[in-house]
Amino acid sequence: MELSNIPEILGGEKILRKKIQNRMDLVELSDIGVTKDALLNLANYLSLSMSQMATLLSMTERTIKRYRPGESFNRFVSEQILQIAEVAVRGAEVFEDKNKFLVWMNNPSKALAEKTPMSLLNSRFGTDMVLDELCRIEYGVFS
Repeated sequence: MELSNIPEILGGEKILRKKIQNRMDLVELSDIGVTKDALLNLANYLSLSMSQMATLLSMTERTIKRYRPGESFNRFVSEQILQIAEVAVRGAEVFEDKNKFLVWMNNPSKALAEKTPMSLLNSRFGTDMVLDELCRIEYGVFS
């Protein structure tokens, strides 16, 4: 997976305040904190409302709205944002088309117990399941 595409989905290196070249950079970015601006870019990329994004982050929409542009989320929220961005990058690579990827994300999957991949992004375990399923799709292994 091209980690260098994560900044693109989150609004660029200027918004992230960090260059992403390896997984350690993601750890460091989690510690620094992902900004509200980056979250807004991710929501836009995934065609999600702020309410839907708040659900994925186990926050309220009102809490997110309280953050000022440029203000950073804590490490735990930042990690979840980066995990979701990682799925978005991987999905775009596998499907080679953002729209096909988004259709897949919003349709129930037999391999994911008839849940939509999008609905599983609210936990690390769910995110891992979605990434595993994307890998199976890439290699033509369907459950």
